[in-house]
Amino acid sequence: MANGTGVQSVDRAIDLLEIMTDLGGDAALSELAAAANLPLPTIHRLMRTLVGRGYARQLPSRRYTLGPRLIRLGESAGRQLGASARPHLERLARELGESANLAMIDRDMVVYVAQASSSYSMRMFTEVGRRVYTHCTGVGKMVLAELPDQTVRDIVGRVGMPPATDLSITDVDDLLKEIGTIREQGYAVDDGEQEIGVRCFAVPVKDAPTPTALSVSGPAARVTYEFGEAALPLLHEVADTISKELLAA
Repeated sequence: MANGTGVQSVDRAIDLLEIMTDLGGDAALSELAAAANLPLPTIHRLMRTLVGRGYARQLPSRRYTLGPRLIRLGESAGRQLGASARPHLERLARELGESANLAMIDRDMVVYVAQASSSYSMRMFTEVGRRVYTHCTGVGKMVLAELPDQTVRDIVGRVGMPPATDLSITDVDDLLKEIGTIREQGYAVDDGEQEIGVRCFAVPVKDAPTPTALSVSGPAARVTYEFGEAALPLLHEVADTISKELLAA
């Protein structure tokens, strides 16, 4: 919400975009007014401006949704974050010997924004720009752990929980139970849930513009739980470095 240090109308417009995002991407005027604690005429005026600039759209139902111009901004922001984080991912890949990834939540899915490959011939190839479900990936479960439980329910309610493997979580209550564990321990594990024989350890990147996670992944024969225990301090250190650079930007 607006912090009182900037231009009020800009603060309010950004608030409305963030509220729509929290509500799943679309909202009625009354919902926006209640969440922003502003009168309907003010909300209508701000939304009319956002629609005119392409940052919001009005649906036939009269509800408002996020606009197409935000896609270009989000993609650009993701590329910039990926470019600045890549040297850190290369350090992880070099020191741990396995592939490192940076991913963030985007429209109910997780998108990979940067990657550094392992030096092994048998390694994980994650294409930058690839979108995956949140419930069956290490980075996905990690970003879900940064969100309220109801938001997690809303996300999987919209996109579903299709199993990528027989080990994928397919029940929202089971997912929330695991997310509770992730919040307590500070990291997430994908143990063959996205791809059989592959294990991934993921940690959060605090202060990112949207929930973001850093991970290391590889064949389960190499990326053991002992490997993860040894790798987690470095993962957290690199995540903290990326976070500090975001704050300084």
